[in-house]
Amino acid sequence: MPLIDQTFIRLAVALGIGLLIGIERERKNATEETRAAAGVRTFTLTSLAGAVSLLVGGEATFIAFGVLVGLLIAVGYRRTREHDPGMTSEIAQVAVFLLGGMSMREPQIAAALAVTIAILLASRTKLHHLIHNTLTDQEIRDGLLLAAAALIVLPLTPEEAVDPWGVIKPRQLWALAVTVMAINGVGYVAVRVLGPKLGLALAGLFSGFVSSTATIGAMGARAKEQPQLRRGAIAGAAASSVATIIQLAIVIGLVSLPLLRHLALPLIAGGLMAILYAALFTWRSAKDSGEPHGPAGRPFNPKTALIFVAVIGAALVASAVLTEWLGQRGLLLASALAGLGDAHASAISAASLAANEQVGLEMAAIAVLVGVTTNAASKTVVAFSLGDKRYGFELAPGIVLTVGAAWAALFAQRFLA
Repeated sequence: MPLIDQTFIRLAVALGIGLLIGIERERKNATEETRAAAGVRTFTLTSLAGAVSLLVGGEATFIAFGVLVGLLIAVGYRRTREHDPGMTSEIAQVAVFLLGGMSMREPQIAAALAVTIAILLASRTKLHHLIHNTLTDQEIRDGLLLAAAALIVLPLTPEEAVDPWGVIKPRQLWALAVTVMAINGVGYVAVRVLGPKLGLALAGLFSGFVSSTATIGAMGARAKEQPQLRRGAIAGAAASSVATIIQLAIVIGLVSLPLLRHLALPLIAGGLMAILYAALFTWRSAKDSGEPHGPAGRPFNPKTALIFVAVIGAALVASAVLTEWLGQRGLLLASALAGLGDAHASAISAASLAANEQVGLEMAAIAVLVGVTTNAASKTVVAFSLGDKRYGFELAPGIVLTVGAAWAALFAQRFLA
């Protein structure tokens, strides 16, 4: 038998929910000229009423008490509406009753929702300032557009392939489009918060863990739209390659530790080169004068996301056609074709073959770098497609040096062993 009965734990959660939100409302009411109808005691009793009614009488009693609580809240609002026409406290009290009942079934979710509600209530002034004084109309519209693309359009797109080769899958491609828009939005927010000197570099690093290719495309679009941010955008694009190297090490290590040890020096060399190139352009961006603290324009351009998806789709179809014409002539050809879309896919394939001892470590390592090389070529195409020529020409040496350093380390390791 457990030391503490689960019923008491859930009642304690209901008590905590009422106290948490009640304390926040009590403190808010203390700053008002008139006393509100509900304070910490009322909210605590409301939460416990929801929990006990569901515990003792089930759903029917819970509904009956809910109606009673609603009537009492309505009476209280009628008494205070002349001095406080808002209904935040009343709605919060209804939510507390529901969360009290929910704590008897799903206490963890109820507690999490209570904390979220308390944060929202306590952040009233900051939220109003953010909406009215910080966010622009364009930013709000783009945020709603991104939410619609991710929450409405994405679930409705079909998962099945729609082309003869089975590579064009609308949901996957639309997910890439959403990723591009989200990454561009992250970069926009980072620039607003940290300024263009550091914001884009950090945004590029973290966004690179989602998709380095998408990050390079998004940074290119930012540089094209705002040329004064070009160096910061290049720093972010180069930093995304650091994330690619880290992810490669993780996925290879999960599949084949011997292959990871064999590729340790090439991955370190490529990662260091990417870090140096990103640091160079971060430093150059910091030296620039006259850059605005916050970005102008809009968080993202949907046209940029669609162009990126079109480029990736074309690369996938080209890979499928080449495979159909030439067949799978060995691991290197397969890695090269897979790398056009995703370097990690070719790395996992090669690592799996190495783990099963179907190929040697040296051949598997070469296959991984072949995939990285063709993926770098895809990134270069994306850079020139979505950014301007100057962005492409200044970023391309960093991509080449990163891949070149990895290859040089592999060959040096091979000949010095």
